[in-house]
Amino acid sequence: MGNLNRLLKMGMVGGGPGAFIGDVHRRAACLDGGVELVAGAFSSMGRRSRRKGRELGLDPSRVYGSYETMLESELMRPEGERIDFVSIVTPNHLHFPIADAFLSAGVHVICDKPMTLNVIEARKLKQKVKKSKCVFALTHNYTGYPMVKLARDMIRSGRLGRIRKVEARYSQGWLATPLERNGNRQAKWRTTPHFSGNGGCVGDIGTHAENLVEYLIGQRITHLCADLTVFVARRRLDDDGVILVRFQDGARGVFSVSQVSVGEENGLSFSIYGERQGLEWRQEQPNSLRVLSLSGPVEIWTRGGDGVASISPAASRATRLPAGHPEGFLEAFANIYVNACDTIRARIQGRQPDSLELDFPSVDDGLRGMLFVETALKSTRATQKWTRFPQR
Repeated sequence: MGNLNRLLKMGMVGGGPGAFIGDVHRRAACLDGGVELVAGAFSSMGRRSRRKGRELGLDPSRVYGSYETMLESELMRPEGERIDFVSIVTPNHLHFPIADAFLSAGVHVICDKPMTLNVIEARKLKQKVKKSKCVFALTHNYTGYPMVKLARDMIRSGRLGRIRKVEARYSQGWLATPLERNGNRQAKWRTTPHFSGNGGCVGDIGTHAENLVEYLIGQRITHLCADLTVFVARRRLDDDGVILVRFQDGARGVFSVSQVSVGEENGLSFSIYGERQGLEWRQEQPNSLRVLSLSGPVEIWTRGGDGVASISPAASRATRLPAGHPEGFLEAFANIYVNACDTIRARIQGRQPDSLELDFPSVDDGLRGMLFVETALKSTRATQKWTRFPQR
């Protein structure tokens, strides 16, 4: 955790009573004991924000009714007592203005995905991060799993040979009915363009598939052919999609994403095939990685198992327990926070973070995600087969 002789101080915007992702971020950030939550603007309604602050046992003077008041008040505190970074866990439409304000004030930012409402905001935020010299991390948490990091390092080492085919599937069923019209707040904002942006399923979970695959194979998407669909009547944003993709070094792929796949819970998986070997991984059984060969038996590598550390120091760093003691979603999420916070510590200490500390999704990944959403929407409306994926 570095030589900083105190815990990093965290503030949060969003994540009020009843919010799912706010609790995930709080638990993940504090899992390893290097961070303390000291302040928050948990809701734009002061009463709800204060209620959440009481639940969390925070000093009432550091629980705010707006992020503007929080930023102004925290900056009045001496360095070392004010927040070191802010975690943004609001609906998508607020990500940009909040991140912009805190970065302008020199406060590091960890933000939930997708990064912004649209590509215009994403490009502006990239420039702001560069100008501020602050740490910006995006919580594409699935890259935090040890076996995902092992898969990446196996691929990057050339073990699979040249990558030919990539399949990524992310299937959920929770929006198979019109929950947004039946009082479900999570469903309502995620299916409303003003709050979510122009992408529904493709923005919410499709960006995870895009980010995960580009992280794994180290190749950027150059073209795609998308078929996004709205299956639930009167829903305003897509709830299902199939996307063919082409990568810069010749690999081909297909992403299948859905939030109307009845009975599915959180079915994220990938299969990657090279000239010599293939890899398979499922998020719902995250502690193992299947390695396939042209001839010979299937290998099953397990998290924490012998030999993992020698191939992937990143997977070793991301592992807390011995093999056979399962780790899952919260631990993967926490790995994003660990690396981002170690990079923040490095900045505070005036040292250069190493490559393992810098292993977290950045503002560049956030821009890639918004370009992915925009290009998939454009492709769905187009008459030609392939749509070019902008590279910046």
